[in-house]
Amino acid sequence: MTLVKHTQTEELKEHEKERDFFCVVSDAFRVFARRSSVMLGSAWAFAGAMLVILVWILTGPTFHFSDTWQLIINTGTTIVTFLMVFLIQNTQNRDAKAMQLKLDEIIRALKKARNELVDLEDLSDEELKKLEDQFKQLRQKAERDGTQLSRHAEPSKLR
Repeated sequence: MTLVKHTQTEELKEHEKERDFFCVVSDAFRVFARRSSVMLGSAWAFAGAMLVILVWILTGPTFHFSDTWQLIINTGTTIVTFLMVFLIQNTQNRDAKAMQLKLDEIIRALKKARNELVDLEDLSDEELKKLEDQFKQLRQKAERDGTQLSRHAEPSKLR
């Protein structure tokens, strides 16, 4: 049993060495971004930010509302905002990709679904607009006819 664990540990260490630096940094950032977004998106983080602002406001008279006093909060909020943009974007990109993959799997699993709707995120803006217009036409036709549209009605057959 110990030999098996030892061998698995060695294999994991060897695999880790094979991974390139970018992959390791990317994984570390992903974990950091996810944990940070959970922590910084909490009510406690908001309360902490409010406390910092309250302390800053209360220290205003002590520092005679000087330029340095103002510069402290401006610099601090600018730095925090700059860094938060990257954390939020990383988290949103991952969440959107995961959601898209889940939706793609649902489309693929439904036998009567149109599989050409998978990977719509790769279409150009013009192609997406055309598809949106086709679905609007389908909805309007269904409302006019007072009928339930079939899920597999082809939007191109409306014309």
